[in-house]
Amino acid sequence: MTRDQFSKIAYNGLWKQNTALAQLLGLCPLLAVSTNIVNGVMLALATILVMAMSNLAIAALRNLIPHEIRIPVFILIVAALVTVVDLLFNAQLHELYVVLGIFIPLIVTNCIVLARVEAFAAKNPPLDSTIDGIFMGFGLLWVLALLGGLRELLGNGMLFGGIDMVFPALSPIRILPETYPGFLLGLLPPGAFILLGCLIAWKNWMDARAAERARRKPALASEATAEAGA
Repeated sequence: MTRDQFSKIAYNGLWKQNTALAQLLGLCPLLAVSTNIVNGVMLALATILVMAMSNLAIAALRNLIPHEIRIPVFILIVAALVTVVDLLFNAQLHELYVVLGIFIPLIVTNCIVLARVEAFAAKNPPLDSTIDGIFMGFGLLWVLALLGGLRELLGNGMLFGGIDMVFPALSPIRILPETYPGFLLGLLPPGAFILLGCLIAWKNWMDARAAERARRKPALASEATAEAGA
């Protein structure tokens, strides 16, 4: 893999084809679990593990899987890997596992995982597919972390609620004064929809600015050349 290929895969996963802000996949866990940073990040890490391993397995076996039954085979492989991750969370992070509930097993049917398996892993080498799965997962992770942080801060004025379920020695951080009354909408599903819409609008605005700069760059270069020639 060349540096350009790596950069393209990373850019697509983290920004251009971001699963949450561009493709709008997996919105159910995205909106339901992102009540705080810890829940969002841990579900995203579970998804990254599944995506990386499933992309690797399917890319390695892609020439052996009949095209007609590829979807059931893909789901079977993903389900086996999700079972491993589910048992791992249950054994090592049981309290968090109870909080995340059904959303870890539901990774099996997550559109993000199946979309990347079908669109990328089934057509590319194992290394490229593994890296694609990792960066697609990290694209989801930073959105979940940002969305969870905003909801948590607006909702109760704190950050890292539930961190003790992962690291018992740590405790949540209060950002706003204890007299802050809280903003309940931030913790409810409608608040998640509103904040996600704001993040999507921000991404579109950033993309529009980048496109405008790219459009103006040749014009500025030609003007500079003309002035130099004069």
